[in-house]
Order: sequence, then structure tokens, then C-alpha cells
Amino acid sequence: MDRTNQTRTAEFLLLGLSGQQEQEDALCGLFLCMYLVTILGNLLIVLAISWDPHLHTPMYFFLATLSSVDICFSSVTVPKMLVNHVVGSKSISYPQCMTQIYFFITFGNMDGFLLSVMAYDRYVAICRPLHYTVIMRPRLCVLLVAVSWVITNLHSLLHTLLMVRLNFCSNNTVRHFFCDPYAIIKLSCSDTFINELMVSVVGGLISITPFTCITVSYVYIFSNVLKFPSMRGIRKALSTCGSHLTVVSLFYGAILGVYMHPSSSYSVQDTVASVIFTVVTPLVNPFIYSLRNNDMKQAIRKPIMRRLVFIHDSRI
Repeated sequence: MDRTNQTRTAEFLLLGLSGQQEQEDALCGLFLCMYLVTILGNLLIVLAISWDPHLHTPMYFFLATLSSVDICFSSVTVPKMLVNHVVGSKSISYPQCMTQIYFFITFGNMDGFLLSVMAYDRYVAICRPLHYTVIMRPRLCVLLVAVSWVITNLHSLLHTLLMVRLNFCSNNTVRHFFCDPYAIIKLSCSDTFINELMVSVVGGLISITPFTCITVSYVYIFSNVLKFPSMRGIRKALSTCGSHLTVVSLFYGAILGVYMHPSSSYSVQDTVASVIFTVVTPLVNPFIYSLRNNDMKQAIRKPIMRRLVFIHDSRI
């Protein structure tokens, strides 16, 4: 191919969720509402855990970190899509696209690592309750989160640097609402063998490792729970894992729907799975954890009631 045709494109065109303007208007309105609820819900989780000393435990530390990551994860893709819709543009510049890819990979993988760390925390709490405070020390909790951040950032840096070396020819149209790494690779007119190899090997390892840790943790949990002498003890133990299992099922179910089957072009099923992965999962996480947890409900209720009392007293 002529070198003059292998130019580095200045921008990509994001086709969005639908090709029809009326549907785009409705979907963007829905996405705006979902994004605002995501930010508010996860922010309430973080503030409630920060303000309530009774929630300064490893489990809630990991939950606050997960909520912070979910805020960032949803902010990587949704705001740009909404801005493009408002200004009537479908373009995203090359630097913005590469930046979006970097943070999309970082926060997406960070969710998986945090879920695996939370599964380990549940394992220690249920299977080794007498040693819980000794094992889950604050230093270990911070170390687990820090190591997760380092791994996910190095992983996203690897893929982004490999993406930057690619050339893109005349086709710069992305059949998506954000710069999905898989979709961008398929647009390149360069040799993408190294990129695809790293996606399969390193990306697969980064995705499978947290899932394996979660699976192993729950195998030990369930085998230990079955030894409990009473059904009440079994229900109590499983109730502490219900919210986490629900989030894990939603998160990895969406990943399987998007990335675990070969596809030459993006289909409606792929788009739905991507929406669940990037928008719905960060949205429902705070509701799943708060609605099934009395401590969280009380912690969220306290600052709200305090604010209402303050407003009432200021009006008197």
C-alpha cells in the first residue's frame, strides 16, 4: 500500500447508538438521566462511608473504592457522547480517542480486580472470622487496591502504546458510541497481529485472573458454609455475599456478551451488552449494595436527614 495513503487520521466518527435522529434524542436523554443517577448514587455511597465511622471497615473501604471507579468509568464514555449529540457532531479527535481507550481499559479492568479483592474479603470474613482483623489489616487493604491500580494502568498503557503505532487509512467510522479498542483495531490498515496477540494473551490473562480469584473464593465460601450447623447461619453467611454475587454476574455477563465471541461487525446484541457494561453496571451497583444492606441505608439516610433538618432550621 502506498505510504501516502497510510496517514494518521486526525479524528474518528462515532456513529452512536442508532442511525435515526428521533431515537438518538430519546436515547441521549435516557443516558443523561442514567449518568446523573450513577454519579449521585455512587457519590452518596462514598460520602456515607467516609462520614460514618462504623463503616470504616475493609469491606466498605473496597465498596467506596468501587463506587469511585464506577463514577470514573461511566465518565469516560457517556459525557463525550452527550456533548457530541448536543453540538450535532459525531467526531472525536485522535488524542481524545486514545485517551478514552486508555481510561476505558483502566477503569474497566479495575472493576474486575476490585470485585476479586471483595470476594477475598468475604472469604476471610466467612471462612476465617477469628483471624479477620489480623489478616485484613488497613495496610493490606491499601496494598491490594494499589497493586490493582498499578496492574490495570500498566495493562492499559501497553494497549494504548500499541494502538498509537497503528496507521489508519480512509476509513475512520466507528460503529459505536465510544472508542472501543476492538472497533478501533479493525479500522487500522497496519499489521495488527501484535495488537491482537496482546489482546488475546495479556488481555485474557488480566480478565481471567480476577474471575478465577472470585470463583476460587466462592468455592471455599460455599464449601465452608455447608458445614454450618443451622440454616440461620447459612442464610446469614450467604446474605453477605448476595449483593457481591449479583454485581459479579452482571459485570462478567456483560463482558461475555461483548468480547467473548468473534464478530466482524458490531451488532445490536453487541451494542446492548456494551451499554450494560459501560452504563448500566455502574448505575445499579450502588442500589444493589445499599438496598440489601441496612448499615448502608442508615448511613445514607443520616446525612440526608441532617441536611433536611438544617434547611428546616434555617427557614425558621
